[in-house]
Formats: sequence, C-alpha cells, structure tokens
Amino acid sequence: MRDAATLEAAIASGLSTEEFRQIGTLLGRPPNPTELGMFSAMWSEHCSYKSSRRHLARFPTESPRVIEGPGENAGAVDIGHGLAAVFKVESHNHPTFIEPFQGAATGVGGILRDIFTMGARPVALMNSLRFGPLSVPKNRTLFTGAVAGIANYGNSMGIPTVGGEVFFEDCYSLNPLVNAFALGIAPADRIFRARAEAPGSPIWCVGSKTGRDGIHGASMASAAFDEEAEAKRPTVQVGDPFLEKLLMEACLELMQGDALIAVQDMGAAGLTCSTSEVASRGGAGVEIDLDRVAQRETGMNAYEIMLSESQERMLLVVRSGREAEVTRIFDKWDLDAAPIGTVSGDGLLRVRHQGRLAAEVPCRALTDDAPAFDRPAARPSWWPSPEVTPADLPEPSDWNAVVRELAGSPELASRRFVYEQYDHMVRSDTVVRPGGDAGVVRIKGRDLGIAMTLDGNGRYTARDPRRGGALAVAEACRNLAAVGATPVGATNCLNFGNPERPEIMWEFTEAIAGMTEALEALAVPITGGNVSFYNETEGQNIFPTPVVGVVGVLDDATRRIPQHFAAAGDLLFLAGPEGGDALGASAFLKEHHGRTDGRPPKPDLDAEVRLGAFLRAAGAAGLAASARDLSEGGLAAAAIESLFAPDGSRLGAGLEVECADRLEGTLFGEGPARALLSVRPGDAETLARLAAREGVPLAAVGSVGGDALRIRVNGSPAVSVDLDGLADTFRNSLGRLALE
Repeated sequence: MRDAATLEAAIASGLSTEEFRQIGTLLGRPPNPTELGMFSAMWSEHCSYKSSRRHLARFPTESPRVIEGPGENAGAVDIGHGLAAVFKVESHNHPTFIEPFQGAATGVGGILRDIFTMGARPVALMNSLRFGPLSVPKNRTLFTGAVAGIANYGNSMGIPTVGGEVFFEDCYSLNPLVNAFALGIAPADRIFRARAEAPGSPIWCVGSKTGRDGIHGASMASAAFDEEAEAKRPTVQVGDPFLEKLLMEACLELMQGDALIAVQDMGAAGLTCSTSEVASRGGAGVEIDLDRVAQRETGMNAYEIMLSESQERMLLVVRSGREAEVTRIFDKWDLDAAPIGTVSGDGLLRVRHQGRLAAEVPCRALTDDAPAFDRPAARPSWWPSPEVTPADLPEPSDWNAVVRELAGSPELASRRFVYEQYDHMVRSDTVVRPGGDAGVVRIKGRDLGIAMTLDGNGRYTARDPRRGGALAVAEACRNLAAVGATPVGATNCLNFGNPERPEIMWEFTEAIAGMTEALEALAVPITGGNVSFYNETEGQNIFPTPVVGVVGVLDDATRRIPQHFAAAGDLLFLAGPEGGDALGASAFLKEHHGRTDGRPPKPDLDAEVRLGAFLRAAGAAGLAASARDLSEGGLAAAAIESLFAPDGSRLGAGLEVECADRLEGTLFGEGPARALLSVRPGDAETLARLAAREGVPLAAVGSVGGDALRIRVNGSPAVSVDLDGLADTFRNSLGRLALE
C-alpha cells in the first residue's frame, strides 16, 4: 500500500486530530491516503451522524405497522392489502447553493434510489424548500434553478410531484434548504434490505459509469460555507434522470425473482459507503477490485473511484450461480453491470487496484465505530422569546388592504408558480393535486389511497425549539386528517446550523424533545430520516428547521375530503379550541409588520388527537364538503386558500366572527388544533353531534357563496375583497416575484 497519510492531510479533509489518532488505533497503523479519504467521508457528519445519533434514539420507532424502521435505505410500514408504503426524506442543501439545478435534481434522484432499493416502485414526490427573499437576484436564481432541477428529474422519471412547501427568510439567503421526500409501494413480504450475510456472494456495480463528479460531496455537506463556497462546484454530482429510469426498471425486474440478496444505493461517499454499510449490517466483509468498475474517465486512482459520488449507481449482492440473470436483465435495459468483488467472512473491506492492495479497513471501523459526540448544549441568553399581543402592534387602518397584502405575500401566496412546473398527474393516480394540505395518490387498481405531507416552520423553532418541533409534527398529522387520512408513519429532515456551537445543540435537542412528545401523543412512529448540520455561511446560521413528512392511509380514496369550497350555500364551521389568536412568530407579524419575533403558540396535543379523529370520522361519513387546517396565516389564510381550486374555479365566502378586542388575532392568529370546514346545510346537525361526540368545539362562522371574500365582525362589515382581484393577487404574486 502507499505511504501513510499525515495529520495535516487529515485536518485538511475535515477530520480532527483526535479522530486521526482514533483511526490509527482502529487500524493498528496510520492510514494511507486512500483509507484516509474513506474515513473522512464515512466519519463526516453527513454519513456518520456523529453529533446527532445519541439524540435521535429518543424518537418512537415502533408500531404494529412498522416493517422497517431507521437504519435501512428507507422506512416501510404496512398499509394493508398485502402492501407496504416505503418512504424517506433527505436534504441536498449545500449542493443546491453551489449549483441549484443539479444540486436539487440529484437530491430527487438520490431519494428515489433510496425507495426502489427497498423493492418499492416510487409513486409520489414532495419537497420542502427554503430560500432567501426574492427581492435579492441571487435568491431568485437559486429558487428558479432548484425548482427547475426538481421538475426536470421528477418529470423525466415519470414520478408525480404531488405537493410540498416553499418559504422565504433572510437566514436562508446564503444557505437554501432543499429537502426531497419520496414514497413508493411494495409487496409487504418483499422488502429488500442492504445486508451482505453470505460469504462468497458476488458483488456487482450496476448503472452509470463512475467518474470524478461528486468527490468529497459528503465532506462538503458536513462543513460550514464561506465566501468561496461556490468554488466547490466540482463536488456537486451531475444527474441523468433518463438513465435512472432505466436503472429503476432493471432493479425492480431483478427483484421479481430471488437472485438478489441485498441492494444499496451508491449515494454519499459512493463505493466506500455502499460496500462498508452492506457488509457491516450483515456482519461480513467485502473484497473488491476497482479495475472491474466501469469508469467514464481515464486515469482514475483508487481514492477517486472509492469516493466518487457519480449518480445512478447501485451496489448489488447476488446469489452465487445467478450471475447470468443479472447480466441478461441489465443488458436488456442497456446498463453497465459488472461483478467487482465478493462478500468475505472476515469483516474487512479490501480494495485492490491495478494489482495492488489499495486499502484494507475493518468495515465496522468505517460505520459502527465512527465517533459519537455528546456535544455541549447551552440555552441562549435571549430565551425565552416574549409573547406578542395585538396591543404591542399598531392597528391597521384598512383591513381590505391587509387581506390583499397577506394573500399576495411570499409567505401565503399560492405556490402555483412552483407546482405547475411539476407533472403531478403522470401515472394518472393523483387524486388530490398540489395546493391543498396533503397530496393523495390512489394505489393503481384499488380504492386504497395514500396521503403524504411535508411540514415545518423554522421561524417557530427559532423562537421556541420545543414548541416548533411539536407543532411541525402536529401540523403534518392535521394536514392528513384534513383529507381524511390516518397517519401511519413519519420521516424527518432536521436542518440545523453548526453543532459545535452550544446554542445550536440546545435548539437541536429541544426540537427533538418537542417532536418526540407530539409523535408519542399522536401515535406516529419515525421510520427514518436525515440530519443536515453545518447549515452556516459566513458565520450566519439558518433558522433551526425540522421538517416532518407523514404518510397516511385512506381506505377509500374516493371518499377523501376535498380541499376547496364545493358549493354555494354550504355552511362554514371552525373546529377546534377557542383562543387561537396567537401572533408570535406568525405570518401576519412577519409580512405586515416585518417582525419575526414572539413566542409561537403552545401545542395542544390532546386537542390535536381529538380534532384528527373528528376530521377522519367526518370524512368517512361524507359530512365534510371541504376541510382546511389552520396554520400559517390563521383563519383568513385558510379561507383564501379554500376559495380558489387548482382547476381555476372559485367560490366566494362570507365569514361571521366574534371579536372581543382587536381583529388581528381573530383573523390571523395561528393557534393549533383548528380546521375550517364547509358542510352541506342538511348535514350541519349531524356534524355538530359528531363534533360533540369527539369532544371538539364547533362554531358556525359563515357560508360559501358570492363574488367576494366578506368578513363581518360582531355583526358589522370589516372586510370585502372581490374575487377577481384577490384571485390574481393570490395565484400570481409568487411567480411575478420570481421572474422580475
């Protein structure tokens, strides 16, 4: 093997002095440069979760439905009828800042591979996006580039993007967030895992050829950025969605037989990660010969081949004697496929290149033996955030202007500019389109439906991490209930700043505590996810942004609850506890007053449980003509969103509300556990009895109809905004900002 690597090289690769010494202890000698690169990638924050592993263990991960929890490529839950939902969310934040189109596109490609490695056919995508204000040209470039990259990959693969979220804050200007969420369906008894357990089994590399793109991608994703961040462009992978489509079909065809033992996506850290993780999970070792790896560039050395993050590649562990079957299938799909090694029984990862031993490392040293830090956490001096009440604010003089302003604001305007770039109807199974609380897809050939949603509020978490974490879970489950679905599993993407700062670790641990409380109260297990630390550029951290994806089941997708007003004359009801006038960290406070301070509302998890049961029962009984949860923007935003359906139709509404004092909290307060429902007049009494049975307060707040949004307060007119002008403002403002 080559000469030993130096401490200086280790530090340059992102390892600490102590970590370099620990590697020497594990190996019984100093690592060579190739081995050092392998450790640098595998011990990076992105791959090892060394700052978060101890804390993630707090999440609930078990339920009777869970087939596969954290630790595999994706989680899987039983949805009945012999089927499993396979899903996961992951981040591609740093790559998107460096190269927005490819960074976002390859984030979609990577999460799709995580799904079909489990034997599931992907059926739906979502994404959660954060950017800086669109008034800054650089942010517009990042936003439009990332959306185009997401659209290009998902549309080319033929996977519908059925929803998501987009928000804008100053803190994301130099560090956008791109979290990609994918869902697939598999036979419940045919879940594939990434565990090499049979020594002598051939190991294959299939898919794209290996190049120099993406080298150091995992390390780059595990470091803060400075003013030279864009010079790291070569570490961003380049995607080919058409090749991945072929790879998916070839893998799924191979999985129909029994030739395949294990499969692992070749994502972060490439061959190093896939070989060591497959072997570690199975308690085995791996021997590979890099001369057998198909390469698209000449002169690549062992370091480059082992650390390349070229996209659209898979590692397969195949049953001995079944190699011809693999060759036949991958030849059919015109893909490279070659055996590159075998599973061994000694627990070592041996890498040969050009007839020499290039690396020899215990697999567990790269994976299980990676450092696990218990970093110090310290509550910041500003804690707790002060409460904000209407009395602290100047009173608006024109409520019509305020409603129009909020309807067209970056926080609350329609995301039509984004989702119309996505093909959300491909495969013809999308039954709830983007623009609602949750996406719903029908399982082909069945009435069974799967709902999915992706939610988070960085502003909430920045002002109270525990409340912010709990509210993200609560809103996601509420969104599923609003379409009539029962939540069965959750995933998460935890986007935070520099964990070496005690106040960041305090935010992280508090957010996990809040999420755990909500997950336990709502009986939803975590099946996997992603942690993205070091979202810091030039010393500025992002808001702590935990994003929660929840998947739910609809026994009959045809009985889903619509998301928009259905008919003139329907009655409007507000379900949930009174006193939902919290304005701290609210959309109203930000967009109208330019403030992001204040403490977010206190979660009411008991009320969330009752509201969810009520909404699902109302949907199953066909009582709800429409439902919309109350979250950002409160009652006014829920009403505006309900007026305008994705097909261009519109229905006005008249709200009748009572207000003891100022109007801000009544219209824009973001108190939790509430939903706005429209109901046919003949069903109102039945709905009221159902609400009483479930212990959910229900208040009549108006009716559907007319050519305007009208709001009367204490019997007197307060707001009257015509639909024509409001429709243009709500539907088109974001597109205008993005393209100006």
